[in-house]
Amino acid sequence: MILLYNLLSLSLFAFSHFLGLAHAADDDKTKIGNSTIERTVQLRTHSLFAPYIDQDLQNRWWDFGADAYVNTNKHVRLTRQRPSQMGWLWSRLPITASNFVIEIEFKVSGEPGHLFGDGMAIWLTKERAQPGPVFGSKGFLSLRLYSAPVTFFVVDNFEGLAIFLDTFSNTRHSYSFPRILGMIGDGKTSYNVGNDGDGQEIGSCSANFRQTNVATKLKITYVKDGFLDVKIQFRAWDEWTDCFRKEKVGLISAPFLGFSALTGDVSDNHDIIAVTTYSAVLSPASAQRDKPTFFSLSRGPQDKGTWLGLLLKLFLVAGICVGAYYGYEEYKRRNMYGAGNFAGVRGGGYGSGYGSRYDKRF
Repeated sequence: MILLYNLLSLSLFAFSHFLGLAHAADDDKTKIGNSTIERTVQLRTHSLFAPYIDQDLQNRWWDFGADAYVNTNKHVRLTRQRPSQMGWLWSRLPITASNFVIEIEFKVSGEPGHLFGDGMAIWLTKERAQPGPVFGSKGFLSLRLYSAPVTFFVVDNFEGLAIFLDTFSNTRHSYSFPRILGMIGDGKTSYNVGNDGDGQEIGSCSANFRQTNVATKLKITYVKDGFLDVKIQFRAWDEWTDCFRKEKVGLISAPFLGFSALTGDVSDNHDIIAVTTYSAVLSPASAQRDKPTFFSLSRGPQDKGTWLGLLLKLFLVAGICVGAYYGYEEYKRRNMYGAGNFAGVRGGGYGSGYGSRYDKRF
């Protein structure tokens, strides 16, 4: 009976495992043509965790400046809840991986009952650490005129990808704020601050990521010339909400990763808690979708793979039924000759020898 139970358990586990593999392959959202994201490798150069700095109060891979400061137990605070603050955090090296996944844990908060803003931005751009009017990045030029320092904006055009986490609406819109908006800058087009970038986005969504009860996270997945996918966690733990996805998008090669925030007359705390960056490794188009195992199926053309998978499922079901039938017949045969008595009682036939051993043991 125990042999029969183990046989059935193993068969059912194998069958359910196979179905799980097939289901995962069918539902894989990182599929690009005949390839998928096979695995990821963490990039230490573009990841950041507490305590954020080393013994020399520096970080080997990151720079921060302006009003930003580090709380080694909690966060890198880009701006405090004060008017006219601006802070930034930038990687020192560009991301050289063609495909990558970036997960950012952040927090936007402030005292209740006050107006809040302006927001923060995530940058993947050609240039780095240039403060300016676009959520704290890009555009200052400092000149000296008749020995008197004069500082003014000259340009706010960026080249690369920016994802704006905008908490303050500068004009009326049909959608709600806070809002997440993605924009690809060509180095010539200015971000329309007064209209909150309306019409310039490659994708956007409204999400109340401010003052949440769970850790707020943003996940950016990019496959070169494949897609850009942005998800956010703000409702519940491990619940990722789709924000936007753009197919057939190309970003600049080797961008710097940066974060910036800005406050004006309205203000908020803008914190970066953790950054985890991965290089994404794609499986070759000619490779099997699943690694070769006993239960994996070889994938050829789509229709052929579908029929082969169906036949293999039927074969497994038939094998389970046949194994169960022969297991049951063997159980009946042993009972008939007395080998099925399990309580240490001596039986006849084939069971007599085993019965004496069980008597001695118990």
